[in-house]
Amino acid sequence: MLGVQLAELLDGAPSGVGEALDLVTGFDDALVHGFARLGEERAAALAALAGALAAGPLGGSAGEAAGKIAAGSIAEEHLTALAGGRAALFGAVHDALLSRLDTSLGRTRVPWEEPVPPVSSAAGAENLLGGCRSWLHELAIAGWRGVDHDLVSASGQAIEALLAEPGLRRLAVLLDGLAAELRASCPVEAADRLPARRWADLWTRALLLSQPGGRYGGPGAAGTVSGRLLILGVDVHEHDTAVQMQVHGILEPGGGTPSRLVRTSVAAAKVDTIVGPSLWRLLSGFPVLLGALAEHRSLDVTDLPLLGSGDLVWHDDRARAGEPVDPFAAARVQLAGALAPAVPPLDRHPVRIAEPVLVEGYTVTTGKDSAAVTLDLDGNTLTVDTDRLPACGPLTPALVAASSACIGLIRWDGGQWMLQPLGVQATVKRKAVEAHNGDWALGPTDPKAAKAEARAGDAVAVLRERAGRLLRK
Repeated sequence: MLGVQLAELLDGAPSGVGEALDLVTGFDDALVHGFARLGEERAAALAALAGALAAGPLGGSAGEAAGKIAAGSIAEEHLTALAGGRAALFGAVHDALLSRLDTSLGRTRVPWEEPVPPVSSAAGAENLLGGCRSWLHELAIAGWRGVDHDLVSASGQAIEALLAEPGLRRLAVLLDGLAAELRASCPVEAADRLPARRWADLWTRALLLSQPGGRYGGPGAAGTVSGRLLILGVDVHEHDTAVQMQVHGILEPGGGTPSRLVRTSVAAAKVDTIVGPSLWRLLSGFPVLLGALAEHRSLDVTDLPLLGSGDLVWHDDRARAGEPVDPFAAARVQLAGALAPAVPPLDRHPVRIAEPVLVEGYTVTTGKDSAAVTLDLDGNTLTVDTDRLPACGPLTPALVAASSACIGLIRWDGGQWMLQPLGVQATVKRKAVEAHNGDWALGPTDPKAAKAEARAGDAVAVLRERAGRLLRK
C-alpha cells in the first residue's frame, strides 16, 4: 500500500533542510532591499551563505563575493558566485528530498550524465547575454523594493533581442515573465507582501542561464527513442504571457529495454485575456497529442529526441494515435517499475520535484474551506494542492474530495509534501466518474463549460484575426 510506503516520507524533512533554507531566506531578504544598501544584518546573511559553502568548490569565490558586496563593490562575477551558491544550497536540499522520495517509493533513478555542451548558433549571442546580465545586475543593486517602471522597461530591448534568436528563447521567456510580474507589481516599494522566494528563484536561474558558454537550450539530447507512450496526465503551467502543457507518461521503448518515466511539453505565448478552456486553442498545431489527451489513447512515437532530463522533445508528425488506454490501469501495472529520469544540475530545486504517483485506498477529509482537501493513508496525512487545479480541465476540489483513486504529482512546497492531482476516479451521485486535466484538450465536454466558452467567444480567433490585419498593413 502506498500509505505504508509514504510513512517515512511524510515524517518530517531530512536533517539539515531547514538550516539550508534559512540561509537562502537570508539571501532573498537582502535581494528584496537591494545589495546597494545591505546593512549589517543582511551583510551577515550573505556571509553566512558563503560560509556554508566554504568546504566546497564555490567556497572561495562565494566568500570573496560576500565580502566585496558588503563593502559596496558589486561586480558581475560577485553576483554570479552568490547566485551559484544559492543554487547549490537548493540543489543539496533537492537531492536529500528526492532521495527520500525514491527510497519510500522503491523507485530507481538513472544517474545524470553531463552531455557535450552544444555550440550556440546565435550570432552575437554573447553580446545579447551580456545585456541580459546587465539588467539582472541593476535589479540586484536596486532590490525588489527599488524596482520602478523605468527599471522594468529597461529590460525590453534585451528581451526583444533574445526572443529573435531561437536558441535563446528559453532565457527570453523566463526574463519576459519576470519583467511582467515586476511591471504588474509597480510600484513595488508600496506592496505589503512580495513573492521574494519566487522572484529570487527567477533572478538566479536567469543569471546562471545567461553565463558565457552556458547551455541556453537546456540539457543536450541523449539520443532518439521509439516506442509506445502511455499518458498518465498533464500538468498545466499557466502565466499571463505563456502557457505550457507538460505531459507525464510511461515510455515503452522498442527492443525490450525497461519502461521509463518521461515528460514532454508543448507551449505557446499568450496574453492574460486567454484563460480557461481557450488555452487549448493556442496549441492547435499539436493535434495528435491533444487527441491522445482528450481520448485517453496511447501514442506510437518514432525517433523522438530524448534529453538527459527524461524530457521528450515533441514532434507531432513523429507520433501516431494508438489504442485507448486507461491511465489508471497503466499506472497500476507499470508505474512502480518504471525507471525515473535524472535531474539536470540547474533543475535541482525542491520546488521542481514533481514525481508521478498513483494513490488509492485513502479516506478524504475536507476543511471548512471546501478547497482544503487532505488524504489519510493508513494514518499518514497528505495534503492535496487544489490551488494547482487548472481552469482548462474538469477537475475541481469537490471532485477530488469525492475520489477514491488519484494519479498525481508528489511535490515539496511550503515545507511539506503535497499531492497535485492530474486525474481522479470518483463517485458522484452514486455514479462512477473519471476526470483528467487533459479531457478538454479538444474542447469542453461539460455542457455548462461549453456554453460558458461559447458566450465568451473565441478570444484566440479574434486576436489572430487582429494580428493578421496588422501584418497586412
